[in-house]
Amino acid sequence: MQKKYLLYLLLVVFINCKTTQFSEKQEVSKGDFTIAFGSCNKHDVNNRLWDDVLAAQPDVWIWGGDIIYADTDDPGKIAEMYEEQKSVPGYAQVLREIEVIGTWDDHDYGLNDGGIEFEAKGESQQVFLDFMDVPKTDPRRRREGVYASHDYQTPEGDVKILVLDTRFFRSALIPSRVKGKRYEPGIYGEGTVLGDEQWTWLEKELNSSTADFNIIVSSIQFLSDQHGFETWGNFPHEVDRLKKTISESGASGVIVLSGDRHISEFSGTAVEGLNYPLIDFTSSGLTHVYSSFSGEPNPSRIGEVVAKKSFGLLQIHFNSRRVEMEMIGDEGKVLNHLSQEY
Repeated sequence: MQKKYLLYLLLVVFINCKTTQFSEKQEVSKGDFTIAFGSCNKHDVNNRLWDDVLAAQPDVWIWGGDIIYADTDDPGKIAEMYEEQKSVPGYAQVLREIEVIGTWDDHDYGLNDGGIEFEAKGESQQVFLDFMDVPKTDPRRRREGVYASHDYQTPEGDVKILVLDTRFFRSALIPSRVKGKRYEPGIYGEGTVLGDEQWTWLEKELNSSTADFNIIVSSIQFLSDQHGFETWGNFPHEVDRLKKTISESGASGVIVLSGDRHISEFSGTAVEGLNYPLIDFTSSGLTHVYSSFSGEPNPSRIGEVVAKKSFGLLQIHFNSRRVEMEMIGDEGKVLNHLSQEY
């Protein structure tokens, strides 16, 4: 029985996932709702992708983290870098034309690979919220963590975007005993990525969602867990909990977006109770990438890794319940593509 179930899971993944790589611009029809997202951006390095983001005409731009590389506990210095980022001409135009939402990661949080132990996290949170133009009356101003829910209604259908905070509450990581790897999974059941309050919030948001598609934004990868860097896989019980939460919530069309790694890739897995594969679309980075990337294990990977500067694009088609996912490079070149029906 167990072997049959495993075969079924594999069939679900391979039947539902259609992956095509392109070396030239591939025309994909404009969706009813378009999401652009990216991460790993140095404010003092030329970002050649902002014109391509604007050309895609997304309904929303999502920061996946590492908006700046501050790595400091001085909120004043972080604020200065954020202001410099806002003054970048291409990004300033994005702010004028596109709604911008998002989360942070370790370098804009203030501590490399940092989590709950970062003592300046409260001050850093307020500076981040200032950069994101979050109103003083917003609940994020009065609670810990930058997680948030954003709802979008269109004549064709609705989208909910759930932006997670994988920094403020995350437990300490376990140094790896394996050469070439930084961290290893901890004891099952110990530690957390999201913390109790954020978990309660996320479960409530998914359980009550009536949206046609639910997008979960995580600054770190969710499915790729064997590279030895930061990943949800360092807390395997949290991975299981999120899969179970998604499955039991009944929320439609759940997709995970992630960043952090300086590479872009699609990962997918079957989850019991879902009639579609759960995709983790990693897009990283905007101004710098792991250009010498030569490979790493990821049993969930779909297609090839892209180690070129790019951003992620999702074209959501409500009637066909299909999402076209693309990695977009300079001059609008499509570097990788995944078409998934939900």
